[in-house]
Amino acid sequence: MESFEELLAESTRIHGHICAGQVIGVRMSIAALERIGISDPKGKDRKKLYVLVEIDRCATDAIQSVTGCSLGKRSLRWVDFGIMAATFVNLETDQAVRVTAREDARELSDNYCPEIEDKYQRQLAAYKVMPLDELFLFQDVQVELKDCDMPGRPIRRVQCCVCGDYVQDCRELVHHGQILCRACAGERYYKVLPNK
Repeated sequence: MESFEELLAESTRIHGHICAGQVIGVRMSIAALERIGISDPKGKDRKKLYVLVEIDRCATDAIQSVTGCSLGKRSLRWVDFGIMAATFVNLETDQAVRVTAREDARELSDNYCPEIEDKYQRQLAAYKVMPLDELFLFQDVQVELKDCDMPGRPIRRVQCCVCGDYVQDCRELVHHGQILCRACAGERYYKVLPNK
């Protein structure tokens, strides 16, 4: 795997700017991959790795950059918990670690770079050098992944009885014996406008 500096540079390029979240995501990924025995996440180990991210913020871009996991490859899953955390799973060994960014790391950053007045710049610099145990909480965990959430071809495709859309990967709902997409089942996030 590349060095921290190389991984941070690539993550910054993909994300569009350097920020503390990029440093958090890169360091989190490096530490987690080491703990679960993944040394080449974008090469020989790419089919062994699955990541669940709990926040849709800067660190998630860094995690994707370092691991090579993505939503499109179905090797990255977003679990909307709003926590600066991610779980890294070795699919071959079932070893998994959940890594959470420690909230008190913000205050601890003052001990590392007190000369930097801007708190965001101080955090960015400090997060690069802080010991891992001051920056993260590591938990060995067990993750039960459903077959329909795994990378690879869809397990099944079914058609919604109402709108006709095809639903993949077991995301359909059954209501009164009818197969429905989530939108037709009442979980629509959009409003269909009339044709002009």
